[in-house]
Amino acid sequence: MAEKKSAVSFDNVMRDLKSGKYAPVYILMGEEAYYIDRICNFISENALSEEERDFNQTVVFGTDTTAAKIADMARRFPMMAERQVIVVKEAQGVKQWERLESYLENPLSTTVLVICHKNGTIDGRKKIIALAQKNGVVFTSNKKREQDLPPFIETYLKQHGAGIDHKAAQMIADHIGADLSRMTGELDKLRLALTGEEKIVTPELVEKNIGISKDYNPYELRNAIVQKNVLKANRIMKYFCSNPKSGGPYILMPQLFSFFQNMMIAYYAPDKINEEAMARHLGLRSGWAARDYITGMRNYPGRKVLEIISKLRETDAKIKGIGKGNTTDSDLMQELVYFILH
Repeated sequence: MAEKKSAVSFDNVMRDLKSGKYAPVYILMGEEAYYIDRICNFISENALSEEERDFNQTVVFGTDTTAAKIADMARRFPMMAERQVIVVKEAQGVKQWERLESYLENPLSTTVLVICHKNGTIDGRKKIIALAQKNGVVFTSNKKREQDLPPFIETYLKQHGAGIDHKAAQMIADHIGADLSRMTGELDKLRLALTGEEKIVTPELVEKNIGISKDYNPYELRNAIVQKNVLKANRIMKYFCSNPKSGGPYILMPQLFSFFQNMMIAYYAPDKINEEAMARHLGLRSGWAARDYITGMRNYPGRKVLEIISKLRETDAKIKGIGKGNTTDSDLMQELVYFILH
């Protein structure tokens, strides 16, 4: 039985491409469009010279083509160039993938076939996946977890010659979520707004350019809850109730649930004091990210955390309309925060 290949990382794919190593086929799929676009755009812009693209680069859309037509295009030979590039966008619209199998069994080395399947994946049991893994690259682009967003922000800005403080990174992550395409657009906007020699994105810069209040945001609410600062938490909730777009339930609920769920896991850590050890236990990138959990465990006993998780589930159901009655979302959120803090 053939050994199953391990998952291919974005960094590995890009490393090969930047060194000029092009595979005959790329199947790029998954929920996160950002990495799919990055790989596809790099191939489209670099595999051929500008003069070669007119005759040797073809872009088609899944709803307008078939697997059989894709195979026919891939079998063509390039015109006065080393290779041709075939890009299939919105490949989730392609039917009868089995019509591509015979080509993928022996793909041409002079063709670079790029299949972009967003908002999901091709069934891994289909033969084309095994053939593409054997003769090319299969890359799955997954949505980033909530705790991975601040490190992504920090890394992205560092690669572009800028820095960011922890609070500003968390503010952006809370506000934008896991839409990396939108996030990088906002980060580029912030980079252009940086002045002076020390290029550091601060909460004040985020507030000015993205419109997130540096004092009234989900990060500050979580911080108030962690510290059990009742006055600050109530002040922020009052602001949210007056400005729903700044911190409505659909932004706050997932973050609060994720935090208390992780805190429950933190109680089982062998070392509950050391930040780096706690970060490893929770799968976080840095000890700084684990600090809130260590503080939270001092302020919330394990039994209370279980009760909070149960209350979060109950509140989430009511917000979605189950047993809600005439209660408003703002009332539910205020009741939830009161329950957490008392």
